Amino acid sequence: MLTRSLLAAAAALAFTSTFALADDYAGGAIKTMASDKGEVLTDADGMTLYTFDKDEAGKSNCYDQCAMNWPPLMAAADAAAEGEFTLVERLDGSKQWAHDGMPLYLWKNDQKPGDMTGDGVGGAWHTAMN
Repeated sequence: MLTRSLLAAAAALAFTSTFALADDYAGGAIKTMASDKGEVLTDADGMTLYTFDKDEAGKSNCYDQCAMNWPPLMAAADAAAEGEFTLVERLDGSKQWAHDGMPLYLWKNDQKPGDMTGDGVGGAWHTAMN
Protein backbone atom coordinates (compact mmCIF):
# COMPACT_ATOMS: atom_id res chain seq x y z
CA MET A 1 0.00 0.00 0.00
CA LEU A 2 2.79 2.43 0.91
CA THR A 3 4.66 1.58 -2.29
CA ARG A 4 1.55 2.28 -4.39
CA SER A 5 1.07 5.64 -2.64
CA LEU A 6 4.71 6.59 -3.19
CA LEU A 7 4.50 5.64 -6.87
CA ALA A 8 1.32 7.67 -7.31
CA ALA A 9 2.91 10.67 -5.60
CA ALA A 10 6.05 10.39 -7.73
CA ALA A 11 3.96 10.16 -10.91
CA ALA A 12 1.90 13.19 -9.90
CA LEU A 13 5.06 15.18 -9.13
CA ALA A 14 6.64 14.23 -12.46
CA PHE A 15 3.48 15.27 -14.34
CA THR A 16 3.23 18.57 -12.46
CA SER A 17 6.90 19.39 -13.03
CA THR A 18 6.67 18.64 -16.74
CA PHE A 19 3.53 20.74 -17.06
CA ALA A 20 5.06 23.69 -15.18
CA LEU A 21 8.18 23.67 -17.35
CA ALA A 22 6.12 23.87 -20.53
CA ASP A 23 5.57 27.58 -19.82
CA ASP A 24 9.27 28.48 -19.42
CA TYR A 25 11.20 30.03 -22.29
CA ALA A 26 14.64 31.51 -22.88
CA GLY A 27 16.30 29.37 -20.25
CA GLY A 28 13.63 30.22 -17.67
CA ALA A 29 14.09 34.01 -18.05
CA ILE A 30 10.65 34.29 -19.65
CA LYS A 31 7.40 32.65 -18.59
CA THR A 32 3.76 32.94 -19.55
CA MET A 33 0.73 33.82 -17.47
CA ALA A 34 -2.95 33.49 -18.32
CA SER A 35 -4.87 36.76 -18.14
CA ASP A 36 -8.18 38.14 -19.34
CA LYS A 37 -6.23 39.47 -22.35
CA GLY A 38 -4.77 36.06 -23.21
CA GLU A 39 -1.36 34.52 -22.58
CA VAL A 40 0.95 37.28 -21.31
CA LEU A 41 4.75 37.10 -21.17
CA THR A 42 6.39 37.63 -17.78
CA ASP A 43 9.90 37.55 -16.36
CA ALA A 44 11.02 34.68 -14.12
CA ASP A 45 9.36 36.40 -11.12
CA GLY A 46 5.98 36.70 -12.84
CA MET A 47 6.26 40.42 -13.60
CA THR A 48 4.54 41.47 -16.83
CA LEU A 49 6.69 42.21 -19.87
CA TYR A 50 6.00 44.96 -22.40
CA THR A 51 6.95 46.04 -25.92
CA PHE A 52 7.54 49.60 -27.15
CA ASP A 53 6.12 50.91 -30.44
CA LYS A 54 9.20 53.10 -31.01
CA ASP A 55 11.49 50.05 -31.11
CA GLU A 56 12.36 48.26 -34.30
CA ALA A 57 12.76 44.52 -34.71
CA GLY A 58 16.21 43.75 -33.35
CA LYS A 59 16.82 47.25 -31.98
CA SER A 60 15.94 48.99 -28.72
CA ASN A 61 15.22 52.72 -28.72
CA CYS A 62 14.67 52.91 -24.95
CA TYR A 63 17.66 54.38 -23.10
CA ASP A 64 18.38 56.87 -20.31
CA GLN A 65 15.15 58.00 -18.55
CA CYS A 66 13.10 55.63 -20.69
CA ALA A 67 15.15 52.65 -19.48
CA MET A 68 14.81 53.84 -15.88
CA ASN A 69 11.02 53.77 -16.23
CA TRP A 70 10.99 50.68 -18.43
CA PRO A 71 13.90 48.45 -17.36
CA PRO A 72 15.01 46.18 -20.22
CA LEU A 73 14.72 42.44 -19.60
CA MET A 74 18.45 41.81 -19.59
CA ALA A 75 19.99 38.51 -20.66
CA ALA A 76 23.13 36.85 -19.39
CA ALA A 77 26.24 37.36 -21.53
CA ASP A 78 26.14 33.68 -22.54
CA ALA A 79 22.38 33.58 -23.28
CA ALA A 80 21.33 32.08 -26.59
CA ALA A 81 18.25 32.75 -28.71
CA GLU A 82 15.52 30.13 -28.43
CA GLY A 83 12.77 30.00 -31.07
CA GLU A 84 10.77 33.24 -31.07
CA PHE A 85 12.84 34.51 -28.11
CA THR A 86 15.84 36.36 -29.48
CA LEU A 87 18.50 38.72 -28.21
CA VAL A 88 19.02 42.39 -28.96
CA GLU A 89 22.38 44.03 -28.41
CA ARG A 90 22.11 47.31 -26.49
CA LEU A 91 24.38 50.30 -27.12
CA ASP A 92 26.70 49.27 -24.26
CA GLY A 93 27.09 45.75 -25.69
CA SER A 94 24.83 44.07 -23.12
CA LYS A 95 22.03 41.76 -24.26
CA GLN A 96 18.29 42.18 -23.89
CA TRP A 97 15.62 39.53 -24.46
CA ALA A 98 13.19 40.07 -27.32
CA HIS A 99 10.05 38.29 -28.55
CA ASP A 100 9.75 37.99 -32.32
CA GLY A 101 12.57 40.54 -32.53
CA MET A 102 10.85 43.15 -30.35
CA PRO A 103 12.77 44.04 -27.17
CA LEU A 104 11.08 43.23 -23.85
CA TYR A 105 10.77 45.54 -20.85
CA LEU A 106 9.41 45.68 -17.33
CA TRP A 107 7.42 48.67 -16.00
CA LYS A 108 8.64 50.41 -12.86
CA ASN A 109 5.08 50.97 -11.56
CA ASP A 110 4.05 47.30 -11.58
CA GLN A 111 4.22 46.30 -7.91
CA LYS A 112 3.45 42.57 -7.92
CA PRO A 113 3.21 39.61 -10.28
CA GLY A 114 0.14 39.92 -12.47
CA ASP A 115 0.07 43.74 -12.48
CA MET A 116 -0.31 45.13 -16.01
CA THR A 117 -0.41 48.86 -15.28
CA GLY A 118 1.98 49.64 -18.14
CA ASP A 119 -0.37 48.49 -20.89
CA GLY A 120 -1.25 51.49 -23.06
CA VAL A 121 1.04 54.01 -21.30
CA GLY A 122 1.70 56.90 -23.67
CA GLY A 123 -0.10 54.97 -26.38
CA ALA A 124 3.23 53.26 -27.16
CA TRP A 125 3.62 50.52 -24.53
CA HIS A 126 1.82 47.19 -24.79
CA THR A 127 1.63 44.01 -22.79
CA ALA A 128 3.77 41.38 -24.50
CA MET A 129 1.58 38.49 -25.62
CA ASN A 130 2.63 34.96 -26.50
